[in-house]
Amino acid sequence: MGASCSKFTVCWWSAHLESSVLETSHLENDGRKVDSLPPFTEFSLDQLRAATSGFAVENIVSEHGEKAPNVVYRGVLENDRKIAVKRFRKSAWPDSRQFLDEARSVGLLRNERLANLLGCCCEGDERLLVAEFMPYETLAKHLFHWDTQPMKWAMRLRVALFLSQALDYCSSKGRALYHDLNAYRVLFDQDGNPRLSCFGLMKNSRDGKSYSTNLAFTPPEFLRTGRVTPESVIYSFGTLLLDILSGKHIPPSHALDLIRGKNFLMLMDSSLEGHFSNEDRTELVRLGSRCLQYEPRERPNAKSLVTSLTSLQKEREVPSYILMGISHETASSTNEPVSLTPLGEACSRMDLTSIHEMLENLGYKDDEGIANELSFQMWTNQMQETLNFKKHGDAAFRAKDFGTAIDCYTKFIECGTMVSPTVIARRCLSYLMSDMPQEALADAMQAQVVSPEWPTAFYLQAAALFRLGMENDAQVTLEDGTALEAKKNRRN
Repeated sequence: MGASCSKFTVCWWSAHLESSVLETSHLENDGRKVDSLPPFTEFSLDQLRAATSGFAVENIVSEHGEKAPNVVYRGVLENDRKIAVKRFRKSAWPDSRQFLDEARSVGLLRNERLANLLGCCCEGDERLLVAEFMPYETLAKHLFHWDTQPMKWAMRLRVALFLSQALDYCSSKGRALYHDLNAYRVLFDQDGNPRLSCFGLMKNSRDGKSYSTNLAFTPPEFLRTGRVTPESVIYSFGTLLLDILSGKHIPPSHALDLIRGKNFLMLMDSSLEGHFSNEDRTELVRLGSRCLQYEPRERPNAKSLVTSLTSLQKEREVPSYILMGISHETASSTNEPVSLTPLGEACSRMDLTSIHEMLENLGYKDDEGIANELSFQMWTNQMQETLNFKKHGDAAFRAKDFGTAIDCYTKFIECGTMVSPTVIARRCLSYLMSDMPQEALADAMQAQVVSPEWPTAFYLQAAALFRLGMENDAQVTLEDGTALEAKKNRRN
């Protein structure tokens, strides 16, 4: 990145100030992760055998291990892309043409709410599907078998929304049927975001089953007709809402009895006590009840579920990996690591206390050389008042009274008699401390406009981008700041 401006220009700034974690990408081909996916590929059996170390038992990731009728393996392609490989039993998909047609059709879908299908293999009796690999296991694991902490309420609401968005996207692309939707079909990517497995979008094979779970969880119309309909998928989504609410796999009939008896506390996960409002709980229960209506026509569609669940979201700007309490890997982490300065390191960790201490210690020495051409009249009439705003802002910043600091620094900036990138940086951190990351990002960008080669402006941009869930962009900006600092040090 050159001295003039980073890729986060003022145009980007004005166009994206209203974005949030939840709004980054729920249409197809609108996110970096989707755009970077290769086109659907027909792999050879040798390629997939090599990728999975000969279909080694230790690479099995499916829930029942090698005893499952269809086994899923983790693997790595020659280009280092991590994949999940589903290997069907020999009797599945006897018609190779049907298998290829189905796989190619599902492989056209590209969306950040899906664990997308990357390819397939059809050699002899072998039938394999290749999808994106999701490193952080299944919703079933995080709801039913968690190790250190139960899933937070805000994250449960996000899971429900993202799944409804996945189903809405699939419906919009003519793939409304999803076979055996359950908590094992929901996977978590490297950013901690939930994704719907693409494997359930494949039509039924000759000896497969649309519902592998207990009949108690099967849509009533499927029991009558043996056919999956779009409304059946919504019923299964309702059972997932019950899982999310309760942290257990409760049969719908039992849950509906509790709901009709207004016995909501028996339905709710006890570990969530005190972490949700009665209104939110009631609304999610109502949505689940609607999805579980006996008559298919009385169930909502995916689009209306998206609308209802969007309004329930909490902690919208907190990245999913933070809500999930998991370590975070980004695409940049697979590259050669960048040696960060202490300020860059603090921004990468979102350690706001350390950032505050470093900015306080830095003082205003980085403002040296910033032109402030003032007439004598401006000096006599306005300078003292302007300096007082800055003085009061500095005192509030030092005392960690960030609301007052924002007010005083804003008055200083609006006077327009002096330009100080340090004041802008301090207001930026004050915004971050006040949980206002969009305003913080705007200030960090403005600091860069004022002082294009100032590493601190890049570091603070990165902190704001991390806070907004834009991890890849944040990593790039961190690297740019580090490169500028190294360049500055060489000059000195």
